[in-house]
Amino acid sequence: MQVKGFSAAAVQAGIRHTGRYDLGLIFSKTPAVTAGVFTTNKVKAAPILLAMERLGSGLCQAVLVNSGNANACTGRAGMDAAVATAGLTAKELGIDPHLVQVASTGVIGQQLPMKPFTRAVPQLVADLSSDGFEQLAEAIMTTDLVPKIATATVLIDGVMVSLLGVAKGSGMIMPDMATMLCFVVSDARIDQAALDQAVKAGVAQSFNRITVDGDTSTNDMVLVMANGAADNTLISAGTPENAALFSAALDGIFRELALKIVADGEGATKLVTIRVAGARNEQEALQAARTIANSALVKTAFFGEDANWGRIIAALGRSDCTFDPRNVAMRFDDVMLVENGIFLGEEQEAAATDVLKQHAFTVTIDLGEGDAEAEMYTCDFSYDYVKINADYRS
Repeated sequence: MQVKGFSAAAVQAGIRHTGRYDLGLIFSKTPAVTAGVFTTNKVKAAPILLAMERLGSGLCQAVLVNSGNANACTGRAGMDAAVATAGLTAKELGIDPHLVQVASTGVIGQQLPMKPFTRAVPQLVADLSSDGFEQLAEAIMTTDLVPKIATATVLIDGVMVSLLGVAKGSGMIMPDMATMLCFVVSDARIDQAALDQAVKAGVAQSFNRITVDGDTSTNDMVLVMANGAADNTLISAGTPENAALFSAALDGIFRELALKIVADGEGATKLVTIRVAGARNEQEALQAARTIANSALVKTAFFGEDANWGRIIAALGRSDCTFDPRNVAMRFDDVMLVENGIFLGEEQEAAATDVLKQHAFTVTIDLGEGDAEAEMYTCDFSYDYVKINADYRS
């Protein structure tokens, strides 16, 4: 799928590894209205600090992104490198350096080498193509096993608007705003306030509902660029129906990419939805779901295909969510395993175990306290998770 006015490219720059794409570029023919969300980690990489500063203008025309090196905890030299790579890109494109955003993912604490950028950026610009997003998705991978891309279209007052998103993430995943990057481009004509609202609302219900290992990265970034090339009626607060249509399309992109990240979690074999219902309010439901989704004991039980509901209710009990254990019900998909806080027996456990043999399933915990509910998306912990992270730097 192509998005009007946007192109992308990727090259093998040799930043950390050889023989793989590791440097990518997104370019809009005209400055694009841009909104973003960034990591809440107190330790923020140089690209994040630079991006937060530059996003104040609400405009962006190019994004340079590398894998292999996070450019995090690199001090003044790291910030200088981020500015320099943006400047190098701007010079090759012939645009204002302040319209270039940079993003990085990879090993923390190592200085970003400039030579690969100096050598590769000219070729990167020369290779820009409207069909270059698949290679871009490969260039941002680290421990990811598969590239992640999603597309959508939406009709705005009779005009077709396109959206395309790429993301990476496999480990160090638990955004509050994971190592996770996401870039979405659209030819929609939309004002910055409406785009910002759509991005923040969409991220809250997608990327902020996933966890692989409970770790929030130094480099998390979601950027959405809209260049107006579709020439639709301007989407703004004054056109609430059109804003809702665009937001729904963007939400679909975010959700698809978020679930692909969880499914591709390091060593993962299961994609699990944790749904907490019957809570007093959504905040408590989300807190309970997040606690369960992050429990190492729960996640290892999922890998072992063990319907160990005791681990789930124990995690629930430390979540600060208000509930009476005597009212709790628990289902694995449609199989009721616990009712009124009591285990329903070996036959039901056997049926629940069959559910756990599936690649994807839902665990529903009903607290019996109210009408609020929330979901988190997680995966299992396998032997491979430890192997991948034990020697990640080597």
